[in-house]
Amino acid sequence: MINRVPVALLACGSFNPITNMHMRMFELARDHLHQTVVPRLKLLCGADVLKTFDIPSLWKDEHIEEIVQKFGLVCISRGDVDPQRFIYESDILFKHRRNIHVVREWVMNDISATHIRRALRRGHSVKYLLPESVIDYIQQHNIYTAESEQQNIYEILQPLKSQSSMINMLND
Repeated sequence: MINRVPVALLACGSFNPITNMHMRMFELARDHLHQTVVPRLKLLCGADVLKTFDIPSLWKDEHIEEIVQKFGLVCISRGDVDPQRFIYESDILFKHRRNIHVVREWVMNDISATHIRRALRRGHSVKYLLPESVIDYIQQHNIYTAESEQQNIYEILQPLKSQSSMINMLND
């Protein structure tokens, strides 16, 4: 019998809406970590989130450094996004590359929350792409429709509002 070691994963991503592939990330990461590392808290993300580390003003370099140095990352591959390339192109990620675990998804599936929102806006079915309870919630609250998306088109998320006002103060 294989000894299982507890692992805590902190997921990162929009989960907007949550898809089966978001849940799948946990399974892939767990399987990989049980075979390779001692237990620790790690940030779990898809390769698309890893790519955002390079977007100016989205992540602070010192936060990225703290995450990868102290805790580490488990990054799940996604479609044609190459996480190894992002690691190589980032000085911070490259410096701590031994603390970044890239896990290849062996079932190619390019489901993303962005694709799901687009399908819902267009009135297309998302059955079997999302858990049934999530589909029910979306329908009950009438979200991700063309009308609801239009209502929020100029709305800035609260975390970005505070960051934006801080940047404006610094620029004044």
